[in-house]
Amino acid sequence: MEYRLTDFLPTTKKELELRGWDDLDVILFSGDAYVDHPSFGAAVIGRTLEAAGYRVAIVPQPDWHGDFRDFKKLGRPRLFFGISPGCMDSMVNKYTANRRLRSEDAYSPDGRHDMRPEYPTIVYTKILKQLYPDVPVILGGIEASLRRLTHYDYWQDQLRPCILCDSGADMITYGMGEKPTLELARRLSEQFEHRTDTDFYGLSESEPVRVSPMQIPHDIPQTVYLSADVQPTPDDIVLHSHEECLRNKRAQAENFRHIEEQSNMIHAQRLIQRVSNVMVVVNPPYPPMTTEELDASFDLPYTRQPHPKYKGKHIPAYDMIKHSVNIHRGCFGGCAFCTISAHQGKFIACRSKESILKEVKQVIEMPDFKGYLSDLGGPSANMYGMHGRNHNACEKCKRPSCIHPQICPNLNTDHSKLLDIYHAVDALPGIKRSFIGSGVRYDLLLYKGKDEAANRSAEEYTRELITRHVSGRLKVAPEHTSDRVLHLMRKPSFQQFYAFKRIFDRINREENLHQQIIPYFISSHPGCHEEDMAELAVITKGLDFHLEQVQDFTPTPMTIATETWYTGYDPYTLEPVFSAKSQKEKLAQRQYFFWYKPEERRNIEQSLRRIGRPDLIPRLYTSTSHSTNENHRTKSHTEESSKEKRGRNRRHK
Repeated sequence: MEYRLTDFLPTTKKELELRGWDDLDVILFSGDAYVDHPSFGAAVIGRTLEAAGYRVAIVPQPDWHGDFRDFKKLGRPRLFFGISPGCMDSMVNKYTANRRLRSEDAYSPDGRHDMRPEYPTIVYTKILKQLYPDVPVILGGIEASLRRLTHYDYWQDQLRPCILCDSGADMITYGMGEKPTLELARRLSEQFEHRTDTDFYGLSESEPVRVSPMQIPHDIPQTVYLSADVQPTPDDIVLHSHEECLRNKRAQAENFRHIEEQSNMIHAQRLIQRVSNVMVVVNPPYPPMTTEELDASFDLPYTRQPHPKYKGKHIPAYDMIKHSVNIHRGCFGGCAFCTISAHQGKFIACRSKESILKEVKQVIEMPDFKGYLSDLGGPSANMYGMHGRNHNACEKCKRPSCIHPQICPNLNTDHSKLLDIYHAVDALPGIKRSFIGSGVRYDLLLYKGKDEAANRSAEEYTRELITRHVSGRLKVAPEHTSDRVLHLMRKPSFQQFYAFKRIFDRINREENLHQQIIPYFISSHPGCHEEDMAELAVITKGLDFHLEQVQDFTPTPMTIATETWYTGYDPYTLEPVFSAKSQKEKLAQRQYFFWYKPEERRNIEQSLRRIGRPDLIPRLYTSTSHSTNENHRTKSHTEESSKEKRGRNRRHK
């Protein structure tokens, strides 16, 4: 389908003129390229406001150097400036765990590195406040959401206060921002509708009054603001002050337990934290979106295309998701290193089958679509339709995870609704195959509860996933092999990975398929010692894995793993936890992923002697290593014959 320039939200004065607009209600500044797609936050917020009747424009990746012309070109908005720094934290997007520059910025045209500053939330706000000190600036997106209270910043290696303090912005709408942003716009618009006032900016009597930061309402759910005179109530949770956290890491750990619990509750309490002479106030979030509300967001008139200004350029993140469809929000896994639940919450909000099919049909109409849907998933691929059987119990629950340390007996783990979606999508003309690229929780597939129908649906889902929705390689995330480390990660025992792999291999044999499991692993996670990584190398060798999908733990704001890494305490038990922090310690752990590379052998052998584990050397580097107890155990778990192993080795090569 050919789109006109006016089918996109305007980005320039010329595009405003094409729409016949003289002024704007809201101007959004985005750290990402403008892709008009429901996977890109600025487009979602812009389209949501547009659907409610507001005049909205997006300024993608403004030039923050020189005369700031990109910040001036559209003038003042009637209501507020909004800042969406990007789909990823800007520092995670730019740097590796070793603070090295990444090879590309996936959300910029042609992967360019020079299209956004570090911390665009702060940089953009300071420029706007310099140019328009009397216009409210509202922060959104993951960078601001996860910096809404005192947090550890890995790249500055220091504890930072709420980002409102560092930026000078007026409010944060945290999490998935449609509802708080829309309510804010409605409330501000109502305050000043049909009024004129010559006291504002020297306007004439015929010009519309614009909003002052002083008029921003402070009772909207899912928002954060600063106040010099807020009075805590008995229902509020008053956290340790920022200054106390600077003095005492244990205080920061104690704070985080409250922060995480309240982020994942249906009926949360207000959080208050003092920073110097002001209070940071975090209002409780909105309840999870209903199916109707989520459908309304996804059914907005997105073109699903990058803005025409990028013609001839590729945007790597868009290329990855353009033929995929997101079917739900939220994740109840509660993984210690993940920010999804901190941003989206643990409760699952599902789209209707009709809304999903409508979007799939849009993908089918794309000129470069060849019949293969790259992903029909979500934050976790197989949580669609899952919820607590007794909703009253969920309303009182504080657990950050519904499946750790064990699966909650109240959780309905029925996969039948998800299977119905798969069947409906696969039946559409134009669909050859739909693949599942999102992560699959195999602990949900292995779980045996009292509901036999749910157990059967999990078995059916497992077979269908493996036989119909894997593109030769199924990616799963055991993350580690040490059960002690996995417990700190809030991941299931590695024994469950063995069990799932047995099922995977059996179904492949039965169906005459030749597919691989590609596991993800993390090094240097809190609680992980070098010896744990050495044993991971031995175990994964026994499984004939040459690891590809690996990463070094990166501390990102507002995860329990980061708070444990920084403070040295488990926020829930306040027990001390070791973390590898120096680059030397982190690289010493990471090297074990690549034991099979000849250039790594000498260093690994030296390291194994240094940590007192020379017994692992022959298990990694001699042909007789299969005689060891560990590898006998591995072989028995994988149930592979020598002939099957040789065949899979050839496929690896």
